[in-house]
Amino acid sequence: MKLIIADKNYSSWSMRPWVLMRHAAIPFDEVLVELDQPDTAARIRDYSPSGKVPCLVTDDGQAVWESLAILETLAERYPDRPLWPSDAAARAHARSIASEMHGGFAALRSSMPMNIRARSAGTGATPAALADVARIDALWSECLARYDGPFLFGATFGIADAMYAPVVMRFNTYAPALSEAARAYAERVTALPAVHAWIDAAHGETHRIAKYEELIRT
Repeated sequence: MKLIIADKNYSSWSMRPWVLMRHAAIPFDEVLVELDQPDTAARIRDYSPSGKVPCLVTDDGQAVWESLAILETLAERYPDRPLWPSDAAARAHARSIASEMHGGFAALRSSMPMNIRARSAGTGATPAALADVARIDALWSECLARYDGPFLFGATFGIADAMYAPVVMRFNTYAPALSEAARAYAERVTALPAVHAWIDAAHGETHRIAKYEELIRT
């Protein structure tokens, strides 16, 4: 399979399936398309009908785009991997919070865009963004207490955790206040080998996008 992604430093949607596949030892070839280049749109459309990343091209040539659709497809294709919780009630809960991430938290995304290399505590701390942070903190804390951690639905890093991994990157960059449970969870996700590999690759990239770097400086 091929996974088409964009810059690891900036592309939060790309991070989600990449990290899960790496963690679950699902083999794939990476195709990285740099954002904000003259040929970016054309290169992505070679694979993705939506013109956006990520896009998974399966070994039989099927294109699957949108992060959550890719993750669901992987769960179907690899039922031996514990990507969703095995318990039906927990699985429904995990799908709910994954979908909430997919469709929500617009203020956080807008005010605190992912920039893994940056450290800019306090930037983007608008009331709306901080309300999103509070909701995510409460959501994480509830899951960690209910399912006894260390990840959102117990012992295994799964789809729900992958959906929130870019949020962890944002929290590392902008350092909003978090509860002890949420802070410790963010540290565990950051230390996960698959996540650490993504972070290392982001630091190794030389491509810079001025509009995102300028936001950090203001």
